[in-house]
Amino acid sequence: MKNIKNSIGLIIILSIFVGCSDVVEFDPHDEYAVTEVDYLRTESDYQTMAVSCYTPTQWLNGIVVLGDIASDNAVAGGENASDVLTLQNIDDYDYQLLANNSTLEDLWKSAYEGVNRTNYLIDYKDVNLLGETVEFDGKEAMYGEVHFLRAYYYFNLVKMFGDVVLFTDYKLGLNDFGTLQRSPKADVYAQIESDLLNAIAILPSTASQQGRVTIYAAQALLGKVYLYQDKFDLAATMLENVVNGPFSLVSNFDDIFLLEGENGPESVYEVQYSNGSPYYNWGGQTRGQGNYAVQQCGVRGFNGTEDMPYNSGWSTNLPTQDLAAAYEDGDQRKDATVFDVAAYAENNPNLNVTYQVAPFKNTGLYNKKYLPRKGQTSGQPELNYENNHRIIRYADVLLMASEANLRASAVNQAKAQSYLDMVRDRAFGDEDHRITATSQVIWNERRLELGMEGDRFFDLVRTGQAATILGSGYSSATNGLFPIPQREIDISGLSQNEGY
Repeated sequence: MKNIKNSIGLIIILSIFVGCSDVVEFDPHDEYAVTEVDYLRTESDYQTMAVSCYTPTQWLNGIVVLGDIASDNAVAGGENASDVLTLQNIDDYDYQLLANNSTLEDLWKSAYEGVNRTNYLIDYKDVNLLGETVEFDGKEAMYGEVHFLRAYYYFNLVKMFGDVVLFTDYKLGLNDFGTLQRSPKADVYAQIESDLLNAIAILPSTASQQGRVTIYAAQALLGKVYLYQDKFDLAATMLENVVNGPFSLVSNFDDIFLLEGENGPESVYEVQYSNGSPYYNWGGQTRGQGNYAVQQCGVRGFNGTEDMPYNSGWSTNLPTQDLAAAYEDGDQRKDATVFDVAAYAENNPNLNVTYQVAPFKNTGLYNKKYLPRKGQTSGQPELNYENNHRIIRYADVLLMASEANLRASAVNQAKAQSYLDMVRDRAFGDEDHRITATSQVIWNERRLELGMEGDRFFDLVRTGQAATILGSGYSSATNGLFPIPQREIDISGLSQNEGY
């Protein structure tokens, strides 16, 4: 991003001197050691920039939190009604305040930062600013990653905000301010599909480095994009590639979310976090390499003997009793998803467990999947948890494929049933809990399988269930969209979504 900022600075400087032919010629090297012209001249430059295109994925961890708090899966919790106020606003459907919600604004900015970075690199794929072509082994595959990432950023934008500003050229000049308008979401989805198809054509089946995207990640995301648009035939065909890929379900569901379970046999795509470079900046709490969302899930004042594996946290993003009650007896996913702290203390008297009851909106439950654990953070502990976010798991793919096959023009009940059976057999450890696959059954299963992973609200919206399930507090006038940040409306003149 440094080089993009430099280029914007150069545009400003040049605009000052337009029409002044007798001024001293400006050399940007007088102020900057490296300018845009000097960059993207070696393989290392390209590879470094490609890695930087991944970075904003780390900043989007709030979408996972939002996707459950905005639904019936979780409440904001916290210390009081004003603690983490942005999450309280989302939880309470406070539509008068959401347009100025800093969490939503940060997610908007983070996604567009990702768009800017990927646009920059794609723009100079063939030649750099000096007209040079830099070739190296693996360049095509690397660009597959970049196209995937741009699609990922736009998908997060379109599912949250609907019609959004769509641009694929980073070179925005001063005259562009106030002229950009929102594009219809159909156009945004078309660009996402194009990027993912480009990525699929050149991505490898195995990652060159842990955490990099593969063809399967692109196929899975494209299948999900098709599903969100009700393109069920295309979704079923695309997801079949991943169903038949090198993935398998982990027998012990709880293991998926352990540190040693990261990038495991069920992982199709994960956002990678680390704590090797400790971060301390509270002014940019989402901008470190660690997963800030983990701290929010912890039990307040959680302490015990040295053998107790958990750290304390802020008691926000609390699972609801409604979610807990949705699990049947014998479903191992319940204890791996909702953590009952009182039961934990009672069942482990040797640990001398102490904790504070969540002061606000207490449910007695905590997000087990991302409960903060000892030894998994550094520096400023709250900002440096290294827990990856599991964005697309094999079980998610199986359930999406099951739904797509049921809702396709030519229904394939057998495939839909088979994929649902795989998920439920793992959940119960037997074949005695199989149920007939219907769309509603699969939607319910997605809640159980993916609880507290950030999909619930968006699933309710895309399947038309939001108004019925979320009740009177939710306004169907919003069409399941969040508001365009008010600052963007004030600065760029964008229109606002309905219902705000």
